[in-house]
Amino acid sequence: MNILLAHNTSAVRKQFNSPIYGFFEQPQIVEANNRRAQEFRCCKRGCMTRVCRFLDTKDAGLTGNLQKHARTCWGIGVVNAADTAVDANEVLQKIIPNVLKDRSITMSFKLKKGKMTYSHHVHTPGQTKGFQSLMKTGRPTYYIPSHCTVSHDVRLIFAHTQNCIAKMLQEYNGKLNFTTDAWTAPNHRGFIAFSDHLNHNGTPLTMPLDIVEVPKVSGRLT
Repeated sequence: MNILLAHNTSAVRKQFNSPIYGFFEQPQIVEANNRRAQEFRCCKRGCMTRVCRFLDTKDAGLTGNLQKHARTCWGIGVVNAADTAVDANEVLQKIIPNVLKDRSITMSFKLKKGKMTYSHHVHTPGQTKGFQSLMKTGRPTYYIPSHCTVSHDVRLIFAHTQNCIAKMLQEYNGKLNFTTDAWTAPNHRGFIAFSDHLNHNGTPLTMPLDIVEVPKVSGRLT
């Protein structure tokens, strides 16, 4: 694929006033399979999708393929909110920044009532601009999630895994063997682990079920 007429993209971009264009970067005129096409790159962080629209067809001005990708990548609610915008600039300057910041489209239309509060927590190294710049050197399109996002995802994965294991054990047609193990950590705290042993499709399987900390026990007699 060869890129052509890259210096004319700014002029071409002015012709696109539909709000859907706010979800894409400035298009480039490219040549694919000996055909000229407009290449739109999604501007969502971490998305490398490029949508091509050939110029030698009767529907060259339609935005169906752009709408389809935007709904898949940004969500139907965000795209529907963008449809109420005046033009692509309003989507790019108001709707998208609020979605990226709050993960909600409600902030695009109104502010919440009440007293405004500020967070005074010290930024962790992963949240500073210097750390972000260092990690993205040579990889500007990489996405580094915040500690809140990582915590949320880990909790979500844990809950999903817990449900899958519970369903598997409840529907297991056979004997289940449960074992416990106790030990003292270097910080003098006691822990007990519970695990399960079973035969899964002819293969011995062992999985930890839970680890609990032993509460402190008083040594005085009652």
